[in-house]
Amino acid sequence: MPQVKLHSHKMIFGWENDNGTGEMLIQQILKGEKTATCAPKEQYSEIELKETYEPVGEVVTVCDKEGNARCNVRLIGVFETTFGHPDLRLVSGEGDGDNLEKFKHDHLIAWQDSGIDINEDTILIVELFELVKD
Repeated sequence: MPQVKLHSHKMIFGWENDNGTGEMLIQQILKGEKTATCAPKEQYSEIELKETYEPVGEVVTVCDKEGNARCNVRLIGVFETTFGHPDLRLVSGEGDGDNLEKFKHDHLIAWQDSGIDINEDTILIVELFELVKD
């Protein structure tokens, strides 16, 4: 299951039995530590891909897995990269600085139950964002 899904200009972090991962990611966004997220392209339907690219430049609401609005972010970019050679904007936006190995390790653990064979050529959909402060 992806870390985040975009639905009608909402980003939902967390999923059933995520052991607090969704809340941890939201807290990282609120602290300004997390400015990017990604998921394997294979997990998106054609409609979900369209919905992900659509709101670039717009303010998007970040919700927890129960649907509660937690903060707003401005989606500043959506693009593809590979798992084996990820764009450094993704790596640093995930809070890993320039540490590619930490990024890969953390995401392999997060996606271990996804049913997708994650390898060097796996295409990731990346969403870059910035926290909108009230």
